[in-house]
Amino acid sequence: MRKLEEELAAELVVVGVHSGKFIAERVTENIRQAAWRLGVGHPLVNDRQFRVWRSYAVRAWPTIVLLDPEGYVAAQQAGEVPAAALAAAVRRIAEAAAERGTLDPEPRAFPADADRADRPLRYPGKVAVDVGDGRLYIADTGHDRIVVARLAADGRAADVEAVLGGGAGFADGPAAEARFRGPQGLATADGWLYVADTGNHAVRAVRIGAWTVETLAGTGQQARRYPPVGGPARETALNSPWDVLPLDGRLYVAMAGAHQLWRVDLERETAEPWVGSGAEELLDGPGRTAALAQPSGLATDGRRLFFADSEASAIRSASLPEGDVATIVGTGLFDFGDRDGAGDAVRLQHPLGVCAARDRLYVADTYNGALKVVDPVLRTSATLLANELWEPGGLATDGERLYVADTNHHRIVVVDLATTEAGPLELRGL
Repeated sequence: MRKLEEELAAELVVVGVHSGKFIAERVTENIRQAAWRLGVGHPLVNDRQFRVWRSYAVRAWPTIVLLDPEGYVAAQQAGEVPAAALAAAVRRIAEAAAERGTLDPEPRAFPADADRADRPLRYPGKVAVDVGDGRLYIADTGHDRIVVARLAADGRAADVEAVLGGGAGFADGPAAEARFRGPQGLATADGWLYVADTGNHAVRAVRIGAWTVETLAGTGQQARRYPPVGGPARETALNSPWDVLPLDGRLYVAMAGAHQLWRVDLERETAEPWVGSGAEELLDGPGRTAALAQPSGLATDGRRLFFADSEASAIRSASLPEGDVATIVGTGLFDFGDRDGAGDAVRLQHPLGVCAARDRLYVADTYNGALKVVDPVLRTSATLLANELWEPGGLATDGERLYVADTNHHRIVVVDLATTEAGPLELRGL
């Protein structure tokens, strides 16, 4: 849409109609924050009662409806449409309207309801902590950069050591020259920091200490092929990688846009789907026959890979190395809420982050604004922290504390696992 708005300013007016699946997505302020976070520049309608949805007989997200200047539906398409195909359709409708004399070619401008606040962090999405070197890594997603900080002894403050990138783009090189676009998941191993560079549909690698950035996988373009296929890592297009986890010479990737888990072989430099058919569903079973729904967070106990399957509001696991998928909590794409308990009675709402410690899973239950503790054996869930977070996107642990990316509050929150005491991280020097 952003590309079309630029190319067809005289022919096209875009209005976003937000018919939210999740309860939290129907709150106007949450939609406003999402629009600021994503840089949306056109008007948005909160269709929280699905009135516009029903009036256009919509059945799927997303659906594109093209109206001619007289208000008639000229075309309608469910699903994602490439910009070039959509542009061609808009031009045909505009040309026909111009011939009828109904096209007003004056570009329409709408005052931007923009977030202009100057903050040290802006919508941080994910966080990682390296106990060995005492560093905290923050995906400063709204600023398109990575912040590296040294943790104080008490773990409640940190001093900025380096800032990688600044300003959206796709470029390798030294910290000041490198560019990211909406980075999310972070993980460290063997002297490297791995980055899910979500907006660039790429996985990046940063040499720790030297702070130089290189592209590990992805072309910078979104993969469109279905079902997705792998190949040489830097020649294979990816689709919205959201988290990364290095283990045993491989880098596991939560490929949210493809509804799959991928593996990057770090020695052979190849990337390929590992788990998930590519269909969006909650279906357990052997690796490529299982179905996932926007996996967005990764963790491991060494035997299993745990993942937050966001659109199914589920926490699931894949056995290592086989990839057999099982669901711990969550029951389906339209089963969500905020309910503690055991087994199929548990309800989460679009969790984005998970980490493993003390034989438990800690979950960023994003749309409930909460932290949950999940027992992967007993399949129980309990609330650890609520009412203090606003759409937390990720979390990490040093074994004693949780570091939580409190995304819409533009901060990192530190939670003491022994006392559950929580407070904002003091980030010095940013």
